[in-house]
Amino acid sequence: MPPSQCPVAALDPAGADVHGEADRLRAHGAAALVDLPGGIPAWVVTDHAELRGLLGDPRVSKDPRQHWPAWIDGEVPADWPLISWVGVDNMFTAYGPDHKRLRGLVSKAFTPRRVEALRPRVEEITAGLLDGLAAAPEGELDLRAEFTYPLPIAVITELFGVPAELRGELRRIVDEVFRTSATPEETAATAQAMGRFLAELIEAKRREPGDDLTSGLLAARDEEENRLSERELADTLILMIGAGHETTVNLLGQAVVALTTHPEQLAALRAGEIGWDDVVEETLRWQPALANVPLRFATTDIELGDGTVIGRGDAILASYAAANRDPGHYADPARFDARRGARDHLAFGFGQHFCLGAALARLEAHVALPALFDRFPKLELAVPADRLEPSESFISNGPRRLPVRLDG
Repeated sequence: MPPSQCPVAALDPAGADVHGEADRLRAHGAAALVDLPGGIPAWVVTDHAELRGLLGDPRVSKDPRQHWPAWIDGEVPADWPLISWVGVDNMFTAYGPDHKRLRGLVSKAFTPRRVEALRPRVEEITAGLLDGLAAAPEGELDLRAEFTYPLPIAVITELFGVPAELRGELRRIVDEVFRTSATPEETAATAQAMGRFLAELIEAKRREPGDDLTSGLLAARDEEENRLSERELADTLILMIGAGHETTVNLLGQAVVALTTHPEQLAALRAGEIGWDDVVEETLRWQPALANVPLRFATTDIELGDGTVIGRGDAILASYAAANRDPGHYADPARFDARRGARDHLAFGFGQHFCLGAALARLEAHVALPALFDRFPKLELAVPADRLEPSESFISNGPRRLPVRLDG
C-alpha cells in the first residue's frame, strides 16, 4: 500500500469525541483514510463541498454487492459491527434502478401532505408526555428517557403499526445497531434478535393487516410491478423504523442542549427575533443527529479538489458532523448561532439518498420543542454540558442521558 493510501488513524468506535476527531482528520485534507472497527479502511470526507458533491455523484454507490471488493471477496466478516449498515438489502444500500424501485415504495408515505396530516397525533402524544413530566416528582429527571425518546418512537411505531408488545424489544435492538463499539458476539446476538423481531412483526401484520406502512409494504410484496423480496421487505422495515426515530431523538435532545446552554438565543427566540425554524436548522448543522453514515463506494477513481484520490472500490464514510463544521464553509463553525441561517447543512444527506424522514423529523421538532419550553420556561440542564455522556457510537450523535430540572 503506497504511503498516500495508508490509514492516518483508527476511528474511535465509541465516538467519544466526534468533533475533535473530525478536526484532527480535517488536517489531512478534504478526506482522510482511516481504519473502521475490524481494521477495515474507509475514506472519511470532512470537506463540505466535497462531501455534498460525492453524495450526489453517480460514480458513488451504496451497494457493496456490486462495488466493494472487500465485500465481494468475503473479507468483511458476518459479525462486523457495521454489518447492519452495509449488509442489508433495502433502499439504503441500493444503487440505480433498484434504489428507485425501493425508495418509490416508501416515499408515498412521506409526501408533505401526508406528513402534515400527522401533526394532530404528534401534538397529542407531545401533550401526554408533557403532562407526565408535570406530574413527575420535583428534582432531576432524564429528559431523554421521559420525552425526547418516547415521542419519536411512539410516532414511528404507530406509523408502521408495531404492536405494543414488540416496542420494548425494538428499542433495545435499535440501540444496539447504533452502538458501533459492539463486540462481534454482541453484533451476532443483535442480528438474531432483529431477525426474530421482524419475523414477529411481519407475521402479526399478515394475520391482521391495518392502515399502516408495514401492511402497505406487505401488500406491495406481492404486487408483480414492485415485487419486494422477503429480504427487501424485512430490511426496509428495520431501516425505516430504526432510523426513523433515532434521528429525531437526537435532534430534540441536541436542541434542548443548545437552548439551555445559550440563554441569549433562547431569549431572542422568545422575543421573536429568531424563529423555531432557525433553531431547528442550526441544531441540525451544529450537532447533526447522525455524525457519520456508512458506507458508500467509488465505482471509479475519483479525484478531489485537493488532489486526494479515492480509488475505485474504496469505501467512503460520509461525515456529516465534520462537513457541518467545515471552517472553509462556515464562519466560527463550532458556535451555535441560530441567526446564521445555514440551510445548506448536510444533516439529512444530499442527492438521491436524502433522508425520506426529514420532513417528519422537522415536524416533530417544530411541535415538541415549543411545547416543551412553553410548558417549562425554567427548564435547565442538571449537569454541565461537557459532562453529558455521548451515545456509544460514531454514527448516532446525541447524549445517552439528558439530566434536567424542569423548574430551574
